[in-house]
Amino acid sequence: MKKLALTSLLAVVATGAAHASINVIDGNPLYMPQKGHFYSETSLGSKTDATTAVELGEEFGYGVTDRFAVNVATSVAENDWFDGNRWGEMEIDATYRALDEGAWKVDVMGGFGLNPMWDDHRPFLDKDDTEYAWTLGVRGGYVNKDWTIAAHANFIYMNTEMFNWGEENVDGLWQNHVLNLGVAGHWTMSDMWSAIVTADYFKSLDRYNEVESYGYWTIAAGLNYNIDTTKYIGLYISKDVAHEGAGQWAIEDDFGFGAKFGIDF
Repeated sequence: MKKLALTSLLAVVATGAAHASINVIDGNPLYMPQKGHFYSETSLGSKTDATTAVELGEEFGYGVTDRFAVNVATSVAENDWFDGNRWGEMEIDATYRALDEGAWKVDVMGGFGLNPMWDDHRPFLDKDDTEYAWTLGVRGGYVNKDWTIAAHANFIYMNTEMFNWGEENVDGLWQNHVLNLGVAGHWTMSDMWSAIVTADYFKSLDRYNEVESYGYWTIAAGLNYNIDTTKYIGLYISKDVAHEGAGQWAIEDDFGFGAKFGIDF
């Protein structure tokens, strides 16, 4: 789940829920594919202070039942107009809709991701340098015909050796426990247009990693246009706010920006 990432970074309203929009996947933060349906969300993004660096992301999922879905996500990035390229993290996630009572939705989620270290890479059974992330989370929200409000909480365990559990900084390897909290609001303005605002907080729970342990916020806003009943395109901007210490916040100078295309089929 993206962003690591995720994600996402990362990562939805049930398609059967009451909704003013004609679109089933219009960027709503509680979207979930129906049984037998696939979905794809492709994103392309950059930052205002590094416009020669671009990241292309893809999330692809399937509704096993109306209440259980699986998805995979990955990304590739290029720097300085293809002078340097990198394959980013790959994630596999599963989501179960534990509560689907009218307007109220609650999902439980689990996932596994990896971020390959291409320089000086070693086999994963021998002090692997690849970063791994194991995620457990819950999200829920309220949906009516015009708007959705949702929140999520994820606990992420990260390490650099796949089976190196519970050890701290052994032979240069590291482990990290991360808490991710977030909220999202989605407003259906018409059958063609919708808007979304999100805020995500990430905090390291490990004391040996003092700088990252203060945490940071990523705040984003987007505008989506429905191409038809199963496809949409969206434009987004984002801003990072770093927590540098007790009572000390630093707003990053640059903005993130990008576009997204989603389809349910």
